[in-house]
Amino acid sequence: MRLTIISEHKCYGGMQIFYSHDSNETNCNMRFAIFIPPQAKFAKLPALYWLSGLTCTEENFVIKAGAQRVAAELGLIIITPDTSPRDLGIAGENDAYDFGTGAGFYVDATQAPWIRGYRMYSYIVNELTALIAMHFPVDLQRVGIFGHSMGGHGALTIALKNPDYFKSVSAFSPICSSMRCSWGEKALAGYLGNNTSLWKEYDATALILERGWKGATILVDQGSKDPFLETQLKPELLLQACQEANVPLTLRQHEGYDHSYFFIASFIEEHLRFHAANLRNDGVKFTKI
Repeated sequence: MRLTIISEHKCYGGMQIFYSHDSNETNCNMRFAIFIPPQAKFAKLPALYWLSGLTCTEENFVIKAGAQRVAAELGLIIITPDTSPRDLGIAGENDAYDFGTGAGFYVDATQAPWIRGYRMYSYIVNELTALIAMHFPVDLQRVGIFGHSMGGHGALTIALKNPDYFKSVSAFSPICSSMRCSWGEKALAGYLGNNTSLWKEYDATALILERGWKGATILVDQGSKDPFLETQLKPELLLQACQEANVPLTLRQHEGYDHSYFFIASFIEEHLRFHAANLRNDGVKFTKI
C-alpha cells in the first residue's frame, strides 16, 4: 500500500514523520504520525501505538505530549493514528464532538450509515499494523499500545482482544466502562445499535471479566481534578473488574491533575519506560512502576 509523506522533521536524532494513505477499512484517506528513533538505522525496534481521545487528530500527541526525547533514548517507535474517518459525506458526521468525526471510538460500526467507514477497530488492528510492518523496522514480537480518554478505552479493549500482538498496555484517564457512561452509550448505540451484547466487545471491564489478561501489569494514570472522573471515566469499575478477574493493575491517582495534555506530558516518560521494560528482549514481565 502506498504511503504519501505529508511532512518530516528531524527530532532528537530520529525522525517525526506524518503520512497519509488510502484506507480500505475506512473508505477514505487516513493520516498517521510515526516517530522513528535513531536506533532504527541498525535494528528492528519495539513499537507503541498511541490512541488519542475525542476531537483529536494524529497531531495532538505528537505536538503536546513531549514523548520523542525519551522514545529516542529508549529506542521506541511511536505510531499515532487519527481518531476517525473524515469527510465520508455522512449526514450529521460533523454535528457533535462526541460522535462522528473525531469520535470513532475504536469500534467497527454495524449500523447504517456509519458502517460505510467507521471501522476504526479493524483499521488499527488489521490495516495499520500491516502497513507499519510492511514499511518500517518494527520488531513485531515487541509491540505495545496506550492512549488517552476515548483512546485509553481503545488501547485497553484492543489489547485485551489481541494479547498475542499487543504485549503491553497503559492508559491516561481512560473511559473504563463504555457501556456505563454517556459518551460510550451514545457511541455504542449509534455505531452498533441497541444490542448490548455487541457493546461488551468494546467495554474494558466486560472484556477483563470475560477474557482476563495474561500480559504484563496494566498501568492506568488518572488525575484527581479531572472533570470527567466520576461521570465518564469511572476507574473504580476497572479496578473492581481487575480484582475480580485477578488481572494485575497499577491504578494511580495524581492529586490536582486534570484531563489535559499537561497531565499526559507530566507522566509520559514513566509510561514510555514502563512499556520499554515490558517489551525487553529477555521476556521478563515488568510488574510495578
